[in-house]
Amino acid sequence: MKIHIEPDADRLALECAAWIGGQVRRGLAERDSFSLALSGGRGPLRMFEALARERVPWERVHLFQVDERVAPADSPARNFHAIRTLLVDRVAIPAENVHPMPVEHDDLEAAARRYADTLEQVLGEERTLDLVHLGLGEDGHTASLFPGDPAGESGEPVIVSREEAGYRRLSLNYPLLSGARQRVWFVTGAAKSEVLVRAMDGDVAIPAGRVRREDTWFFADQAAAAMLED
Repeated sequence: MKIHIEPDADRLALECAAWIGGQVRRGLAERDSFSLALSGGRGPLRMFEALARERVPWERVHLFQVDERVAPADSPARNFHAIRTLLVDRVAIPAENVHPMPVEHDDLEAAARRYADTLEQVLGEERTLDLVHLGLGEDGHTASLFPGDPAGESGEPVIVSREEAGYRRLSLNYPLLSGARQRVWFVTGAAKSEVLVRAMDGDVAIPAGRVRREDTWFFADQAAAAMLED
């Protein structure tokens, strides 16, 4: 586990995007393809823009989602809306390599199984992602794994969350997040300083603390990192 701190969120976005680009290039030097799963939210928007400017052989990248709100396809509430407009539409990635979560499906449990099947088809039976990008909520949630939500205990690789802030969601579950080859957290803002410490300490009382910390980088701005010990 390593931590990278920058003075502000803008600089953090540039550095995190550069790090991700480097990991993709290194992975592709060893393997024919690279799988990257992205989270949503407002925090990583600048990072997506910066990632689109990285020199990456996108034709060999498979892009997945960590989680998604159940909302219409063209809704700005969808995580994929930002991923598409800030990244996918700006790089030369084949359409067949982009795998948005199928939240338009009437049967959400079936949609979760369908996404799990897609992961298996692309990645193999173990569904091992090369790199997972994660965010951190002030309540300690990550992906759409919320405190006290029994869906996270189901053991299924992709779960349907309870309604939170007006939306149900699909989310990768703990085994997939922890089973990835690497994880990178992107955390900004003073409001997350305490919960960042708990996540890095592996506090299993919060969802973020239950994700594997080995082979993991935390990228945080100075405000978020304020409570970390030197």
